[in-house]
Amino acid sequence: MDAAKQLDYDTIEDIYHLPEGKRAELIDGELYMMAAPGRIHQKFVMTLSNSIFSYIQRKNGDCEVYPSPFAVFLNADNDIYLEPDISVICDKNKLTEEGCKGAPDWIIEIVSPASRAMDYNKKLFKYRMAGVREYWIVDPIKQLVMVYNFEHDGFEQYSFSDKVRAGIYEDFEIDFAGINVE
Repeated sequence: MDAAKQLDYDTIEDIYHLPEGKRAELIDGELYMMAAPGRIHQKFVMTLSNSIFSYIQRKNGDCEVYPSPFAVFLNADNDIYLEPDISVICDKNKLTEEGCKGAPDWIIEIVSPASRAMDYNKKLFKYRMAGVREYWIVDPIKQLVMVYNFEHDGFEQYSFSDKVRAGIYEDFEIDFAGINVE
């Protein structure tokens, strides 16, 4: 790689040296700056995280739920650094003080206008290739939930009037009709 190319290649050190309050994700040597999330986005993050956390607590489960900002070093290295809106990690060996080293079991991204292409395309591909078991894209504008079950190569689409079952659990579903984000 020539020197000009090396200068264009961002690293995890660039993430660590961002100014206070600035957030970015690192994918294949490119930094993607993150906009501050809006109120509806945050309400979804809180509501869904709380539902998942409550379920795990009731079942005395081993998985842990982390809402953003939470560092995910997707391939257990420093080449892909993401901050999914919600990460569910069942293998506690992946958890470090810095975040998660490796693929979480379940990731939920809440789409915002600034993240649409990233969530639907780049992250979908990266999550699948890294070994994430399940990926949900919650789209408040379209009022849709896309569920990708990578273990079974499945894809289902739901509306906000549906109950959506989590594939990593046999008896857990989220009733999107019952979510009030107004």
